[in-house]
Amino acid sequence: MNEIRIFSPATVANVSCGFDVMGFCLDGVGDEMVIRKVDKKGIRITHIEGFDLPYKTELNVAGVSALAMYNALDLDFGFDIEIFKNIKPGSGIGSSAASAVGSVFGMNELLNRPFNKTQLTEFAIKGEALASKCEHADNLAPAMFGGFTLVKSVSPLHILEIPSPNDLYVVIIHPQIEIKTSEARAILPKAIPLSDAITQWSNFGSLVHALHTSNYQLIKDSLHDAVVEPHRSQLIPHYSKVKKVALQAGALGSGIAGSGPSIFSLCEGFETAKQVSKSISDTYADTGIDFDMHVSKINKQGVKVI
Repeated sequence: MNEIRIFSPATVANVSCGFDVMGFCLDGVGDEMVIRKVDKKGIRITHIEGFDLPYKTELNVAGVSALAMYNALDLDFGFDIEIFKNIKPGSGIGSSAASAVGSVFGMNELLNRPFNKTQLTEFAIKGEALASKCEHADNLAPAMFGGFTLVKSVSPLHILEIPSPNDLYVVIIHPQIEIKTSEARAILPKAIPLSDAITQWSNFGSLVHALHTSNYQLIKDSLHDAVVEPHRSQLIPHYSKVKKVALQAGALGSGIAGSGPSIFSLCEGFETAKQVSKSISDTYADTGIDFDMHVSKINKQGVKVI
């Protein structure tokens, strides 16, 4: 096999109280990529659709992660990469992570899987760092593994897969504005009060337990962010209004997807998710800001061959 087409999914990172360590994978929202083995050595980006991204390998997230993997191998051939970008850069739902994961996953499949998923994520981190200016894996891990994931550590990389309820859905609203991850990081405080830290790790611990035990009420009680949301929510127009109507419509909880501007709302059951989506959409339609809506089941597979 010399060519493969893959689907690389969108993801939500942080999940309110899990800043920089937790994420989950979306279903039906993502990029497609074609990876092709060619005689000429090296990595080349040969085609891009959807958004204006650099063709130069060293400046493209998919190219940088692919190069990291390629340089770890001794190959007498190379790879061409085509990117069909459906996740808007700066959307908050893992656009750069989808690119970084997709290229290395596709190459690995063509090479008969010499690397496991953790090793592939290590290569993908190099691409993600190009976009966010730091090495982190909270979007990469769910894109690669699927479902909910917890990044125990980055160095050495240790990823834990977390089970989740079968009837858990997520509603995403994506206001059509851009927030760069690097800029959203810059506004965060360097130190926080101990009381906020205690609240945060209490919520995070209970969220992990709730996911393991399919306890929807405990998920609802845990989806609170005492550390990051108070700062980043200021960058997202009408954030508090969206959160309020989502909860009134039956959502378990809402929060900032990654660094924003997308906002996620976790829901028990598809019917509730549809109602939450409608309520948010009706409310945001009055703001004058264009937006997209997504309703998704939790994707437990992650990146895959089409």
